[in-house]
Amino acid sequence: MFRTRFRTRATAVASLAVAGVLLLSACNGDDTAAGSAAPAGGSAAPADANGPAFKSGTAQQNNADLNAGDLAADAAPAKAAAERKPVVRKWVQLSAGKAGELDPVVINGAGFTLYRFDKDTADPSVSNCSGECATTWPPYLVAPGGRVFIDGVDKSAIGFIKRDGAFQVTIGGWPVYLFSKDTNPGDTNGQGVGGTWFGVTPDGQKAGRNGGGTDGSESGTYSGAGVYGGTSSRDASPVVFFGRPATGGPADGEEDRATGMAESPDFSG
Repeated sequence: MFRTRFRTRATAVASLAVAGVLLLSACNGDDTAAGSAAPAGGSAAPADANGPAFKSGTAQQNNADLNAGDLAADAAPAKAAAERKPVVRKWVQLSAGKAGELDPVVINGAGFTLYRFDKDTADPSVSNCSGECATTWPPYLVAPGGRVFIDGVDKSAIGFIKRDGAFQVTIGGWPVYLFSKDTNPGDTNGQGVGGTWFGVTPDGQKAGRNGGGTDGSESGTYSGAGVYGGTSSRDASPVVFFGRPATGGPADGEEDRATGMAESPDFSG
């Protein structure tokens, strides 16, 4: 009788343990990391330990290697387009600034304007620019384990989508890009192209008057923190309007690693 009772009790304990595991699995099965987004036809990516990390202040203030990020030889938009391959930076810098008539607009560490595309989606974050489009509009990519230096852009507005083995930056949920026809810092040649491309503001909105941008003939200056810190200003090249793409804190700032990136289509063409 003792053995029978012992077996019955052991069986009950085992059943409760199994039920507990199943309940825990059911509760956690649909969880994704905070801020992750699932693209159409895909599923949200799990938290990634190699996701980019945030640092307050400019790259210079944080003693970054200035040849490995936005200032790298192959990082300029025109160079990236000529190479026809993704440019993945070890670090990127997001600064709130002014470029031409766009104020505010987000510029990178080299002073180039960042753009958003109306045919993308912000919720979920999905890029619909691939192939030839991504040659003309190089996605703004940071390497796994890379750094994102932020200056005047709220960290909460910044996210990422996984793309071609790297992470494309999003602002306000919108994937962001450079424009291959911007050859000098402060250029805004991509503003209003095709009625779908606009500079991006620090909160992810369209830059310019009502998002309408310039008339394609304006020129001016750009200003912003720049990679070296402080406010910089220089002449910007005259804007040339293209109807559509032709081919397609300081060093002591707190560091946080981003997780929960979503997958986005390969843009290798």
